[in-house]
Amino acid sequence: MYAVIFKAKVGQQNDEYLKTVGIMRELAFEKYGCLDFIAVTEGEQEIAISYWDNMEAIREWKNDPEHTLAQRKGQEAWYQSYTVQVVEIKREYAFER
Repeated sequence: MYAVIFKAKVGQQNDEYLKTVGIMRELAFEKYGCLDFIAVTEGEQEIAISYWDNMEAIREWKNDPEHTLAQRKGQEAWYQSYTVQVVEIKREYAFER
Protein backbone atom coordinates (compact mmCIF):
# COMPACT_ATOMS: atom_id res chain seq x y z
CA MET A 1 0.00 0.00 0.00
CA TYR A 2 1.08 3.58 -0.69
CA ALA A 3 0.23 6.97 0.75
CA VAL A 4 0.34 10.40 -0.85
CA ILE A 5 1.02 13.13 1.71
CA PHE A 6 0.09 16.65 0.60
CA LYS A 7 1.30 19.42 2.93
CA ALA A 8 0.42 23.02 2.12
CA LYS A 9 0.45 26.58 3.33
CA VAL A 10 -2.98 27.85 2.34
CA GLY A 11 -3.72 30.95 0.30
CA GLN A 12 -7.16 32.23 -0.68
CA GLN A 13 -9.58 29.36 -0.39
CA ASN A 14 -13.06 30.28 -1.61
CA ASP A 15 -16.30 28.53 -2.60
CA GLU A 16 -14.71 27.37 -5.88
CA TYR A 17 -11.93 25.74 -3.85
CA LEU A 18 -14.43 23.89 -1.64
CA LYS A 19 -16.40 22.68 -4.65
CA THR A 20 -13.24 21.55 -6.43
CA VAL A 21 -12.00 19.65 -3.36
CA GLY A 22 -15.24 17.67 -3.28
CA ILE A 23 -15.05 16.86 -6.98
CA MET A 24 -11.38 15.80 -6.73
CA ARG A 25 -12.08 13.59 -3.74
CA GLU A 26 -14.97 11.88 -5.55
CA LEU A 27 -12.83 11.43 -8.67
CA ALA A 28 -10.00 9.86 -6.65
CA PHE A 29 -12.34 7.27 -5.15
CA GLU A 30 -14.57 6.51 -8.12
CA LYS A 31 -12.15 6.59 -11.06
CA TYR A 32 -8.76 5.78 -9.54
CA GLY A 33 -9.49 3.45 -6.63
CA CYS A 34 -8.36 5.63 -3.74
CA LEU A 35 -8.75 3.60 -0.55
CA ASP A 36 -9.02 6.44 1.98
CA PHE A 37 -8.59 10.23 1.99
CA ILE A 38 -8.14 12.35 5.09
CA ALA A 39 -7.63 16.13 5.10
CA VAL A 40 -7.18 18.61 7.97
CA THR A 41 -6.60 22.35 8.01
CA GLU A 42 -5.28 24.19 11.05
CA GLY A 43 -4.55 27.89 10.70
CA GLU A 44 -2.48 28.33 7.54
CA GLN A 45 -1.44 24.67 7.36
CA GLU A 46 -3.24 21.92 5.49
CA ILE A 47 -2.38 18.25 5.29
CA ALA A 48 -4.12 15.61 3.21
CA ILE A 49 -3.21 11.95 3.15
CA SER A 50 -4.63 9.57 0.59
CA TYR A 51 -4.08 5.82 0.48
CA TRP A 52 -3.66 3.73 -2.68
CA ASP A 53 -3.04 0.13 -3.69
CA ASN A 54 -0.38 0.88 -6.31
CA MET A 55 1.82 3.51 -7.92
CA GLU A 56 0.06 3.29 -11.29
CA ALA A 57 -3.20 4.55 -9.78
CA ILE A 58 -1.30 7.43 -8.11
CA ARG A 59 0.34 8.42 -11.42
CA GLU A 60 -2.98 8.26 -13.27
CA TRP A 61 -4.63 10.38 -10.56
CA LYS A 62 -1.86 12.97 -10.68
CA ASN A 63 -2.15 13.25 -14.49
CA ASP A 64 -5.96 13.31 -14.70
CA PRO A 65 -7.00 16.38 -16.76
CA GLU A 66 -9.43 17.67 -14.10
CA HIS A 67 -6.83 17.14 -11.37
CA THR A 68 -4.20 18.92 -13.48
CA LEU A 69 -6.52 21.93 -13.79
CA ALA A 70 -7.15 21.90 -10.03
CA GLN A 71 -3.38 21.76 -9.41
CA ARG A 72 -2.91 24.83 -11.62
CA LYS A 73 -5.61 26.74 -9.73
CA GLY A 74 -3.98 25.69 -6.48
CA GLN A 75 -0.67 27.15 -7.60
CA GLU A 76 -2.29 30.35 -8.84
CA ALA A 77 -4.51 31.14 -5.85
CA TRP A 78 -5.40 28.50 -3.29
CA TYR A 79 -1.93 27.69 -1.91
CA GLN A 80 1.12 29.74 -1.02
CA SER A 81 3.25 26.60 -1.17
CA TYR A 82 2.95 22.84 -0.99
CA THR A 83 4.92 19.62 -1.01
CA VAL A 84 3.82 16.16 -2.05
CA GLN A 85 5.40 12.98 -0.75
CA VAL A 86 4.61 9.50 -2.07
CA VAL A 87 5.55 6.80 0.41
CA GLU A 88 5.27 3.04 0.58
CA ILE A 89 3.76 1.75 3.79
CA LYS A 90 6.07 -0.94 5.11
CA ARG A 91 4.31 -1.70 8.36
CA GLU A 92 0.94 -1.00 9.90
CA TYR A 93 -0.69 -1.80 13.21
CA ALA A 94 -3.85 -0.62 14.91
CA PHE A 95 -5.86 -0.64 18.11
CA GLU A 96 -9.63 -0.80 18.29
CA ARG A 97 -11.83 -1.04 21.36
